[in-house]
Amino acid sequence: MRCAIVTVSDTRTPDTDGSGTEIQRLLQNAGHEVVDRRIVRDDPALVRETVVSLVARGDVEAVITNGGTGIAARDNTYEAVAQLLDKRIDGFGELFRMLSFGEIGAAAMLSRAVAGVVGSTALLCVPGSTAACRLAMEQLILPQLGHMVALARPPLREGTSR
Repeated sequence: MRCAIVTVSDTRTPDTDGSGTEIQRLLQNAGHEVVDRRIVRDDPALVRETVVSLVARGDVEAVITNGGTGIAARDNTYEAVAQLLDKRIDGFGELFRMLSFGEIGAAAMLSRAVAGVVGSTALLCVPGSTAACRLAMEQLILPQLGHMVALARPPLREGTSR
């Protein structure tokens, strides 16, 4: 799958973006291609604009964001993307919080991890900690990414092929 990674942070730089680096490593090790990787400020308009521009490119099949999914004042990823989702994958957030509970206890309920489909592009939003990114990638995203992207694609018209 062709993927884009967006780190949502007011403080991370290319040198300190451990979560984006971990997501990229895991994607590439699983045979996926990272076609874009960005760091954007935790500003709802900027996050929304970034996701919309990546979806519009046509060569991005999945966008994975990390950061901004908590409840702190500067956590705005959920607000930025929720209205973009044509179809929500509610089970993603539910399962992520369940798995997180085993690692961090009741603090897992503070995560607003969310996933869905924007047009025909999968969008997965996870917390910014590297451990949370690894958990989401290994337990949820990588096992289903190909299937999720295939389901999100528009059906083929008769006489066409991919």
